[in-house]
Amino acid sequence: MHTLYLASGSPRRREILESLGYRVIRLKGDIDETPLSGEAASHYVARMAREKNAAALSSWQAENTRLPDYPLITADTTVALTDQILGKPESAQHARDILQSLSGSEHQVLTAVSIYYQGQTHHSLQQSNVCFKTLTAAEIDAYIASGEPMDKAGAYGIQGLGGIFVTHLHGSFTGVMGLPVYETVSLLSAAGYPVPPFPMP
Repeated sequence: MHTLYLASGSPRRREILESLGYRVIRLKGDIDETPLSGEAASHYVARMAREKNAAALSSWQAENTRLPDYPLITADTTVALTDQILGKPESAQHARDILQSLSGSEHQVLTAVSIYYQGQTHHSLQQSNVCFKTLTAAEIDAYIASGEPMDKAGAYGIQGLGGIFVTHLHGSFTGVMGLPVYETVSLLSAAGYPVPPFPMP
């Protein structure tokens, strides 16, 4: 089975890669994720993916005398409304404020992917436009009570209960989840690594 290193704690990214047929080994790639003053969402998310990759590679090299045997993948997903970065909610009230701002409007979900393999790093940025229905206060309160919004950029998960709020998506469903499969597989292919569909054994 073909193997990938993933420097991310996101179970969704791991599940996406495993669904493509890869064996996934998790690495650490923790960094300071504070946006720079006035930083555009597209610049921020690309910078995060690159810096996570560099941090994970540095951590690997501190413990190994050779380069990683498999591609090292990092990604970052950011939700933006009129280029204002909406991070993960810090409290229930913060989640409520975010969801109210998304209610009845269109926002952008940007996911950047960086892949290091055999001395080279490849990058991609994918953007999706997502439309939300107008949410009632009761819907917002019930969704927050479910706990789902609290660890997600933009305070919702499209693959879970948050999907019922989405009236229209133009872009990549897996990109909104946190790892766009088309762009990721394209980067792996450009790096010279096997990509699905894999031949049957």
